[in-house]
Amino acid sequence: MATTATPATPYLFHRHALVTRITHWINALAIVFLIGTGLNIFNAHPALYWGQFGADDDDARRWLEIGSADAPDGSAYGFLRIGSLTVHTTGVLGLSKGSNGQPSAIGYPGWATFPGVRDLATARNWHFFFAWVLILNGIAYYAYGLATGHLRRDLLPRLKELRPSNIVHDIVSHARLKFPKGEESKRYHILQKLAYGATVFVAIPAMIFTGLGMSPGINAAWPWLLELFGGRSSARSIHWIAANFIMVFILVHLLMVILAGPYNEIRSMITGKFRVDPEKA
Repeated sequence: MATTATPATPYLFHRHALVTRITHWINALAIVFLIGTGLNIFNAHPALYWGQFGADDDDARRWLEIGSADAPDGSAYGFLRIGSLTVHTTGVLGLSKGSNGQPSAIGYPGWATFPGVRDLATARNWHFFFAWVLILNGIAYYAYGLATGHLRRDLLPRLKELRPSNIVHDIVSHARLKFPKGEESKRYHILQKLAYGATVFVAIPAMIFTGLGMSPGINAAWPWLLELFGGRSSARSIHWIAANFIMVFILVHLLMVILAGPYNEIRSMITGKFRVDPEKA
């Protein structure tokens, strides 16, 4: 049987459909604002609990806390506490430079939040606005992905791709910065599918539904949603975990874009055209 050989010179391949590209950039914009405003909102009470309740005097029930304290010598320091583990995070979390250049006792630093100063009301308004942008845009993406088979074809791993040997091979290739060439570069490989799938099918839905569950209006209409997550404090904890997973995904995603060739990767997500380089003989 005759096979079609890959051209010996680079050529452009239509990799991303218009709907995929539009929803990708809307999601990117929405998530950036959701993270910035979410960190500002978190600063109003930088601690997490499991269950229904959580308040300032529930120190023993906190599983995570970002704060500041005084050292024996009288100097202040920032810390991140998870369970019984406490890490000093001065300058980044708990205690960082404020806009006036002086140390400020605050969970997340102003440069990471939107607005850059403590403003819970403004942060909540923008957070809710971009939450609905993410939800409506997500509905459009899921509808398109299901109708065209994009989700099943491009993001869901096949059983043979989940073989340990295939996963290890992909990990080693990424660690050695060996990215697919030729026909292999046209499709997502297992690490990409697992990362994108975990984000699209797990983290983003978890963030959306826990956020809805914490909303008093939605909670009144659908009380079962908050019960599903085990209470308001549990929903807030899951919301924070999902948001942090997405932040890690974004950082790794951007790193991979830079290492794989930013011009080609970004162009494919703007124009849809991806340059396919020939495989080395």
